[in-house]
Amino acid sequence: MNEALIVALDTDAHTALSLARTLQGHVRWLKVGMTLFYAEGPEIVGRLREMGFGIFLDLKLYDIPHQVEGAARSAARLGAGILTVHASGGRAMMQAAVSGACEGARECGFDNPDVVAVTVLTSMDAATLASTGVTATPAAQVDTLTRLAREAGVQGVVCSPHEAVAARGILGPERLVVTPGVRPAWSAPADQARFATPAAALGAGASHVVVGRPVTAAEEPLAAAIRIAEEMLDGNE
Repeated sequence: MNEALIVALDTDAHTALSLARTLQGHVRWLKVGMTLFYAEGPEIVGRLREMGFGIFLDLKLYDIPHQVEGAARSAARLGAGILTVHASGGRAMMQAAVSGACEGARECGFDNPDVVAVTVLTSMDAATLASTGVTATPAAQVDTLTRLAREAGVQGVVCSPHEAVAARGILGPERLVVTPGVRPAWSAPADQARFATPAAALGAGASHVVVGRPVTAAEEPLAAAIRIAEEMLDGNE
């Protein structure tokens, strides 16, 4: 079973559960993001967990620290293994997320989830970032936010494969570097502006790679997932 591949289930519940049954025993992690969670609610996390998957709950929390602490507490009570917050929310907000997540997990007897901080979205290029008032390049902004995340005590960051080497250098060998914007060479980039192949992402220092449509939209999702896992292994031997 591949431990580094996270398959993003940005679908409705029926499709998500069908895909999960197909991938069972071959993929360790599934991503539940806003599309699925907002449609189906917390129950979908429990149903996927009961099938044996680890859940990357990608809700990108962003609010005042008190609200984020409460949201992280509630998310951790669901048994999610990895939670996301926005690094741009600041040190206090990230610290609140870690505190809330640990408290929620403890209340329900779960292991503490890993809280990872989203740096710069993989759909954003320099022009898009500049339009928001951030004059730094994506790479420089990821560097700044990764350092802030390290200081805040989160367990890792989310960044594009292009910044994975720098993020790994800042965080050291133990923390997580989760890379969306991952596309096999045989797949279209879609709306990703800063992307790389799964093997390249792992080679750059990623601990986990997130892949969605190349698997979920494939005619044979399991075959696509196995192919990606094999390419990841071959590229890092």
